Amino acid sequence: MVRSVGVEEELLLVDAESGEPRALATAVLAAASREADGQDEVFEAELHRQQLEFATQPRTDMGELAEEIDRCRAEAARHAEQLGATVAALATSPLPVSPSIGFGRRHRWLAEHFGLTTQEQLTCGCHVHVSVESDEEGVAVLDRIRPWMAVLLAMSSNSPFWQGKDSKYSSYRSRVWGRWPSAGPVEIFGSADRYHRQVREMIGTGALLDEGMIYFDARLSHSYPTVEIRVADVCLDSSTTVLVATLVRALVETAARQWKAGEPPPRHRVELLRLASWRAARSGLEDQLIHPLTMEPAPAEAVLRALFEHVRDALEDSNDIIPAQEALATLLKTGSGARIQHELLAGTGDLPAMVTACARRTRGET
Repeated sequence: MVRSVGVEEELLLVDAESGEPRALATAVLAAASREADGQDEVFEAELHRQQLEFATQPRTDMGELAEEIDRCRAEAARHAEQLGATVAALATSPLPVSPSIGFGRRHRWLAEHFGLTTQEQLTCGCHVHVSVESDEEGVAVLDRIRPWMAVLLAMSSNSPFWQGKDSKYSSYRSRVWGRWPSAGPVEIFGSADRYHRQVREMIGTGALLDEGMIYFDARLSHSYPTVEIRVADVCLDSSTTVLVATLVRALVETAARQWKAGEPPPRHRVELLRLASWRAARSGLEDQLIHPLTMEPAPAEAVLRALFEHVRDALEDSNDIIPAQEALATLLKTGSGARIQHELLAGTGDLPAMVTACARRTRGET
């Protein structure tokens, strides 16, 4: 049985001409709601009013998932265009911005309790949900995919600029996101009971509002029978999103098979995983990464190919291996979104033009 996959993407709302972020989420959501006319609505508000989120349906066919992502991106852009704006799949705003926090009770609680951390969290991520048979299987998967999370971050890296400046990181979003007290890699849980006990204890401290604030790199979804991998930047090109989702599903399937075969999870300490995450955020695909098997430096291409080999059997069994090979070759040739942003900036000469070029790319126009 092939596991289902769902993707959530957060998009930046920007002015169609200047590329500056615009706090239009409420108006865009209203336009989308009117058109939906009672049907299932795919768009949601996020923490800041300069961003918009959509979620796909669970899919088993990656071609169908790709079509839905492209359709949702196009619909988001169309709704924004009614207001003189558009959407850009950028994980941070390259241009200076004063983020506007949403009106919801949850958003206001976050602003009150976390102050500047909340104010500065205008970041856009990509979350991948993969179905699991039980919480026990889900936790076994979480324990076994830990070393590979940094590789997914490097692949998706798409946030080199922050408040008008070059951050010198490929994924500065991940560094900003890491300010939340529950974010990042975690130790091995060993069982579903231990996972749930740790979540209860964390919420019991009063520092977190609820289970939705368990911001692990990968977690059990509190809403669906899935594991939710949350480490990725939103990807500039939807083809990269689909590649990440394909590899995530294969990682989950591989880990579940290892668990059923009695293979123990890698025992890497969380300190090493944090260093691997930092290295991935800093370098993206442009330099060395930390190899998930050896925890030593290795060229990014070698690490990506190690991930591919790790999940090869699962990719073959789901008939994803050929499209995944082709997508990986394209990614290695063109580079991540971070590299493309730098190249677009070199070609356009300024950040506003680069942002509008990224918006066109998000809409599939280039």
